[in-house]
Amino acid sequence: MLYLSTISWLQEGPFALYRWNSLKEDLPLFFHAFLYTIGISLGALALAFVLGIFFGILSATKNKGAVFLSRIYVEFFQNTPLLIQIFFIYYGLPLINIVLPVYLIGILCVGIYHGAYIAEVVRSGIGSVPRGQSEAAASQGFSYWETMFYVVLPQAWRMMLPPLTNQLVNLIKNTSTIAIISGADIMFTANSWSSMNLNYVPAFAFAGILYFILCFPLAKWARHMEEKNKKAYSR
Repeated sequence: MLYLSTISWLQEGPFALYRWNSLKEDLPLFFHAFLYTIGISLGALALAFVLGIFFGILSATKNKGAVFLSRIYVEFFQNTPLLIQIFFIYYGLPLINIVLPVYLIGILCVGIYHGAYIAEVVRSGIGSVPRGQSEAAASQGFSYWETMFYVVLPQAWRMMLPPLTNQLVNLIKNTSTIAIISGADIMFTANSWSSMNLNYVPAFAFAGILYFILCFPLAKWARHMEEKNKKAYSR
């Protein structure tokens, strides 16, 4: 009886073999979505790094106006859902005759959102460098920005690397939110493909595997770097 139930489950259930064979036939569709997701992740990462470093450095200045501007950016984007930000750009900008491609919207929204988190990482990294380093650079005629880029940030990099890698992992996973506006990413492809043939289990299982392929090596490397830093600073 158990044998018959297992055979029936493999033939007709959500894990039926024909469902996986259907997925096999459409693998190129998923691999295209995989590359699309990588492209959005790289673009969003570049934008997030630029914004994060800029606002992170601003937040470490003695200029109250610059600090206030940085806090507005960080607090607003950290405390509003990414989906609302995507909807605002996707539905709001066309009202003023600005229409952006979904690919660009994904890069802008995910990049700006994670730039706020990277700004906090940069601010903490700058705070971990002894103040004497900045004072020594200033005594040599370095400007504030020169001090940051040539003296402080290179020293803070080791401390910032693990949390920055974690942010990269979260950024990749958050690209899935653009599925809500029909971006051709992994999540949208899995949802649209499974809606046509009702093969939900293979679609989302494979989508999870693709995200795992992207994220797990980065998370593993972040943990390795964190342990390496602990050993370096415990000596």
